[in-house]
Amino acid sequence: MEFVYASLAVFSLLSFGQSAPVTSCESLTQRLEIPGREQLLGRWTYIAESTNLPGSKVLTKMFAETSWWNLTAANRIDVLTVFQNTKMMGRCFSVTSSFTLENSTFHSEKPYEATSVLLSTGCPDCMVMYSNYTLGRSSYSSLQLLSRRSKISAAELTEFSRQLECLSLPSAAVMDPEKGFCPDPSLHPDAPTIDLTNSFNTMGSNDWILIDKFFRSGEGVKTLIDMIKTFTGAEGKTNQ
Repeated sequence: MEFVYASLAVFSLLSFGQSAPVTSCESLTQRLEIPGREQLLGRWTYIAESTNLPGSKVLTKMFAETSWWNLTAANRIDVLTVFQNTKMMGRCFSVTSSFTLENSTFHSEKPYEATSVLLSTGCPDCMVMYSNYTLGRSSYSSLQLLSRRSKISAAELTEFSRQLECLSLPSAAVMDPEKGFCPDPSLHPDAPTIDLTNSFNTMGSNDWILIDKFFRSGEGVKTLIDMIKTFTGAEGKTNQ
């Protein structure tokens, strides 16, 4: 799902004094209160994700290599702008979206409808975001782990796995920081990046219904894999 959406937001727990690991499902799935957007701002590395969207993990592991997000303050005090830059098959793809923060819940409408909350974590500079989103006529859930660091400890990743178990979500697709990250276009304007923002924002309800059907079908996932390989030039590289 990382290469499809994109995106969401991140949260540092340092100011909340939660440095000790949390253990029980009750504490692992405890929602956090978000006093404001200031602690969310800045760059975050996408560490891992899980979703019950069929086929998503296969696609993510095959194509998504690394990803990072940059959160900035929009003009409205309750809105965050999220820039996501994902390395996929050696190329860089970006998506810009926005989230409205209300009562410690994130709301987004583009590229698809989603609501998200932050969950407790023993990782001092991580955010764990639990989301419910809609594709076409279907609803799904996801859990995403982000950090200020590019790599977290095994214990921190194990805690995330336990959170997935508590939420009855499948095992996570984990990014590999050793594969390198896409450069920041604001610092490297000449760096080749494919901006998918307009493509996603102009998609209609029928488009998302079709995508949902693809994901829910084994043959559909195979077709998506072939389409992505063709688009990214993977077929050509494979045949050379």
